Amino acid sequence: MSEPRPESQPAQQQEPPGVLGEMTPKPDHGEESYRGSGRLAGKAAVITGGDSGIGRAVAIAFAREGADVLIHYLDEHDDAKDTARHVEEAGRKCVLVAGDLADRAHTKTIIPKAVEEFGKVDILVNNAAFQMNHPSLDEVSDEEWDHTLAVNLTAMFTLCKDAIPHMPEGGSIINSSSINSDMPSPDLAPYAMTKAGIANFTASLAQMLAEKGIRANSVAPGPIWTPLIPATMPPEKVEGFGEQVPMGRAGQPAELAPVYVLLASDEASYVSGARIAVTGGKPIL
Repeated sequence: MSEPRPESQPAQQQEPPGVLGEMTPKPDHGEESYRGSGRLAGKAAVITGGDSGIGRAVAIAFAREGADVLIHYLDEHDDAKDTARHVEEAGRKCVLVAGDLADRAHTKTIIPKAVEEFGKVDILVNNAAFQMNHPSLDEVSDEEWDHTLAVNLTAMFTLCKDAIPHMPEGGSIINSSSINSDMPSPDLAPYAMTKAGIANFTASLAQMLAEKGIRANSVAPGPIWTPLIPATMPPEKVEGFGEQVPMGRAGQPAELAPVYVLLASDEASYVSGARIAVTGGKPIL
């Protein structure tokens, strides 16, 4: 992998959910650097939030490791099509599904679509998330609270429940938690609560599914430079985002992808119930 770009981010802001084309500097998703070695050959994966950020990096890496990929995203069509291009250039099939994970009826169409296209689901990556920065609970509307739980928790539950009957032995569920799961930011209270729930749910799921030969793990990213940041944080917090961790910078999505590849692969056959920190040196408990 090439060396991550060290420059800090200038102050900037976008409308949610954010798009890659308006970010300065552009994130590194491994487009030019990731080299596969067949570690996921013959597997089929579903990735939510796969149009940009961590999900895009994971989709590119999975495809270059030999997996076909269904990418779910909200409405960032240009970003999703560009991610699909990278998957297809790796010689793999890419299926794009757009829609709102807060709509449970829509969420329940995703796994059936993957089964229709691939015949199975070997890997499920619940990566999509919603957050907004609020210094006071007075600023968090009931509607925003419900939306955060629907996207971050209920959609994960629904997709896991729907996917498990179609997962063969050796299947892998990977849920994106966060450093906020046990070091919650006061400005991200609803989001942080859901990320703790994701970690806890995943730990339960690992024990529940062990007899089926299906593994469940979570990844806890620290500050990662994705469209979610300028779309959900005030410009003054975007500037220098990530400088608070020991490594002194935000991580790039490409720096997450190898962890997801490991957890998805047969090399992690005895890894289940883990929460792996990718935090630039900031420990999690």
